Amino acid sequence: MRLLKIIFTTTLLMSALTACSARPGNLSLHWSQLPSLPDSLGVAGPFAGVSGDALIVAGGANFPDKMPWAGGKKIWHDTVYVLGNQQHKWTVAGKLPRPLAYGISVTTPAGVVCLGGSDADRHYRDVFCLQFQSGKLSMQPLPSLPVPLANAAGALVDKTIFVAGGAAQPGESAALSECFALDLSQPNPAWVTLPPCPGPPRILPVAAAAAGAFYLFGGAALVPTNGVVARVYLRDAWRYQSGEGWRRLADLPTPCVAGPTPAPCFEGKILLVGGDDGSRVGFQPVALHPGFSPKVLVYDVADNSWRTNSEMPAPRATVPAVFWHNQFVIPSGEQRPGVRSPEVWAFRPD
Repeated sequence: MRLLKIIFTTTLLMSALTACSARPGNLSLHWSQLPSLPDSLGVAGPFAGVSGDALIVAGGANFPDKMPWAGGKKIWHDTVYVLGNQQHKWTVAGKLPRPLAYGISVTTPAGVVCLGGSDADRHYRDVFCLQFQSGKLSMQPLPSLPVPLANAAGALVDKTIFVAGGAAQPGESAALSECFALDLSQPNPAWVTLPPCPGPPRILPVAAAAAGAFYLFGGAALVPTNGVVARVYLRDAWRYQSGEGWRRLADLPTPCVAGPTPAPCFEGKILLVGGDDGSRVGFQPVALHPGFSPKVLVYDVADNSWRTNSEMPAPRATVPAVFWHNQFVIPSGEQRPGVRSPEVWAFRPD
């Protein structure tokens, strides 16, 4: 496949996410804002990543008519937005094959690999790579996922995409514990089913790649309770190492559901920036929900330990995290249940 040759004849743009070397000391994070998305509401669950020199945000879902607690209908979108390094506003580069949201985004040197996702009716197995070159958007197909998948998490470890968790059908009736891998260095890559994560099946976990291993944090289990399926907010953390399998790590200080993923990694630390910790579930009135917890959780890869590092100015959920021009970008996302934001925030460790 020509696309796969491109992937590994180009320097990996996200090497800062995967080549982490441990260093002591606290992290000081400098936050700033980039131009907001043209969608005045913003979107949750978009695909996002980097192709060439451009930041891409594609698809996502929101409530354009009225809020969900007022009976509003969720709408899925197919617009692909692009922000160049020298641009001061986003432009529309094209459209996805269909309206999609809540898939997995993985940046490679060839472009943004988009995996799975959903619309109002179903979840999808499709995998494709978004490329933006010479001002034009193109899409290249890749092998489809073994199962339809949305609300999962994934990351690129060296030359292999790992995907874990999520759900095969809409409705939050059942979660998955399966883990799949696609080695893009192979001449004819095919998905491999790995041993499932030993923890509870989960939706909306956070994934990360660090020191040659795949990490999976938190998410929500779906458990039948009094005749309905309820979310159980998880604090467990796992590492999958090829040749070693799964290992349970130190538990998170607090749960993290739908945090920006793949999680930023810097100097041997993995950062969980945002997401829902469950502390405000059931807040009433829902229209006055104060938003998600601003805590930043930091995992030390070498010490297998956690700490709360600092607070972020605009916590978000159900949104990718993207490494672009020496900063980590959180483009749009959910600022509180049902409410999105068009703001695009970025941070860099000082």
